[in-house]
Amino acid sequence: MRFRDGYNGSSFMELLQIEYPHLLPNWDRLFAAAATGELRGVAHGTTVIALRFAEGAMVAGDRLAISEYRVASRDIEKVFATDDYSLMAVAGAAGPAMEMARLLGIQFEHHEKIEGEALELEGKANTLAHLIRQNLPAAMQGLVVVPIFAGFDRRRRMGRIWRYEVTGGRYEEKEYDSVGSGALFARESLKKSFRPGASRDEVLRMVVEALADAADEDRGTGGVDSVRGIYPRVKTCTSRGIEEISDERVAEVHQSILDGRRRPAE
Repeated sequence: MRFRDGYNGSSFMELLQIEYPHLLPNWDRLFAAAATGELRGVAHGTTVIALRFAEGAMVAGDRLAISEYRVASRDIEKVFATDDYSLMAVAGAAGPAMEMARLLGIQFEHHEKIEGEALELEGKANTLAHLIRQNLPAAMQGLVVVPIFAGFDRRRRMGRIWRYEVTGGRYEEKEYDSVGSGALFARESLKKSFRPGASRDEVLRMVVEALADAADEDRGTGGVDSVRGIYPRVKTCTSRGIEEISDERVAEVHQSILDGRRRPAE
């Protein structure tokens, strides 16, 4: 496929830069908004987790978004399927994070249509690093996006996860990782419970407990809201593709954790 200015590559972002530059972020406008205080009150997502397990990778996130000291949303999505075999979970500025997840999915689809085959999983992780690097000017103005990327590597037949820094650096994690305001507490919880090669049910309990521990110590992390029926979003990526764990199953595991912690009345 050849476009009007001669571009025939498989990068969707390069296509935008050449053919549709008006669709790219307007950094000058963004900087002006930051200088005048218009960016105050931006919603931020909080804690997300990714783990490897026997069948692939599991990714989870709480549902709360905060704006300064206020609740911006109790039911936000932070875990996105970017194609049939990869997931992106986001913490940081909610709007840019969701846009980045959408663009990443379009980039993967564009590459597959142009090249006739999907990117390797590591190539997908590199593509996300490039998007994060492009977001650096916005991050310098406070719109930081810090994702976790996970997927099932069909060539190696295993789950893999990557973490990123704001400059676009990426680092593959062999076991688990968490980012966001409650990440320290989630990682401390996983340090005690994680076991390599764990089953799907075992890692589900690990992530639900880790998010519960994070919510218990970090006011920015949303716990289970049983009154409104809001539970952490949990998805798996295996050789079967992307699957979502039902709220009913998450609620069951969460109740089991609470029952185990409840102290008998004296």
